[in-house]
Amino acid sequence: MFKRYSMAVVYLLATLPFVAFSNISYAQQTGCEGEADFEAFNFWLGEWDVTDITTGKLAGSNVIKQMEGGCMLLESWTSGSGGTGTSVNYYNPVRKEWRQLWISQGRYSIDIAGGIKEGSMVLTGKIYNFAGGDADFRGTWTPAEDGSVRQFFEQYNDETESWDAWFDGRYVRKQ
Repeated sequence: MFKRYSMAVVYLLATLPFVAFSNISYAQQTGCEGEADFEAFNFWLGEWDVTDITTGKLAGSNVIKQMEGGCMLLESWTSGSGGTGTSVNYYNPVRKEWRQLWISQGRYSIDIAGGIKEGSMVLTGKIYNFAGGDADFRGTWTPAEDGSVRQFFEQYNDETESWDAWFDGRYVRKQ
């Protein structure tokens, strides 16, 4: 009896993911292109030279690609000094928000979420230092009429109880 019961539990557990998602149609599983919410961040797609607005110097280059049938954006950053980082960006239709998870060889990560506000993509959350500690963090991407994009990052300063500029960059498409 125990053996039969165990096999039934194993079968149930093995089929649970299929049963839980069996009501999703094939069309829903083949991509996200053409859906406005999934395309809200498409203004950031492309190959870019990024200038630090505060110094006027080239900060690095960035490539933003659409992946998984338009369901995700993949960012590949290379700084002027050779540092790298990668982010995964996606729209979650259940939560109705965009999310970015960034990982850097600089030993920190950023996990932020949000959406379009007044023409800009605004994501808030946390920045995590791998050596310990975290802080509130905010990123704002604003497309300009000339096709460039401003990326403005801010980190919350607990001591001054204010948002401090972390990075202010201008993205210009590579020629």
